[in-house]
Amino acid sequence: MASKLSAALAAAKNENRAALIGYLPAGFPTIDGGIAAVQALIEGGCDVVEVGLPHSDPVLDGPTIQTADDIALRGGVRIKDVLRTVAEATAAHPGTAVLVMTYWNPVDRYGVARFAADLAEAGGAGVILPDLPVEESEEWRKAAGEHGLDTVFVVAPSSKDPRLAEVTAAGSGFVYAAAVMGVTGTRAAVGNMAEDLVARTRATTDLPVCVGLGVSNADQAATVAAFADGVIVGSAFVQRILDAPDEAAGLAAVRGLAAELAEGVRRR
Repeated sequence: MASKLSAALAAAKNENRAALIGYLPAGFPTIDGGIAAVQALIEGGCDVVEVGLPHSDPVLDGPTIQTADDIALRGGVRIKDVLRTVAEATAAHPGTAVLVMTYWNPVDRYGVARFAADLAEAGGAGVILPDLPVEESEEWRKAAGEHGLDTVFVVAPSSKDPRLAEVTAAGSGFVYAAAVMGVTGTRAAVGNMAEDLVARTRATTDLPVCVGLGVSNADQAATVAAFADGVIVGSAFVQRILDAPDEAAGLAAVRGLAAELAEGVRRR
């Protein structure tokens, strides 16, 4: 039986389009506001949602997401709040795959088996683990598999072909292809390394390959959707909330951007 994540990506493929994957950290701008914001992503048209687990040292994230993480941490967000965010999103939108994107340390400290069990109980579809080396992932992947969770790993333009094969063999759900070298953040143009990375990654796996880092508008989404199975957007959503005068305006902005991007991934 296909996992929830695989089913969501397959449904987009059956519509002859890329999937739209949206990211927001839990607890941002507040715990309840973050729950509402994640649901606004789905209401706007995201097929898959990544709920970020805020971290004090998010090494792969640029200043926009670092700012959001800092706001969430100062607001007292805890892992239980991340799980509640997942649970409320899946309860309201059972057809949407909701992932947690997290650095490894919080999972390790929480307890590997416990985190997998609690995430599955919340209705989560899996995790993205950007800093967990594949060589050290067996304990997590075993726990995740026991609970029907997918494990998504990240590849970068610097990844050599043999390394791509190692990473894709270990992962499930999809492969997260980082479009550019460097940290997350919106960019004026999506790096041209992305298309080459997608092609090289596809040569090693049948998993969908989804591209993130840099997309902030419908035109960029359409560009990436032409060669990738999914388009991942994070910083642009975070920035809409940071720029909003109040929480209601932030939700409207997130919902509107998701709708704009959903139109972009449907262009052919």
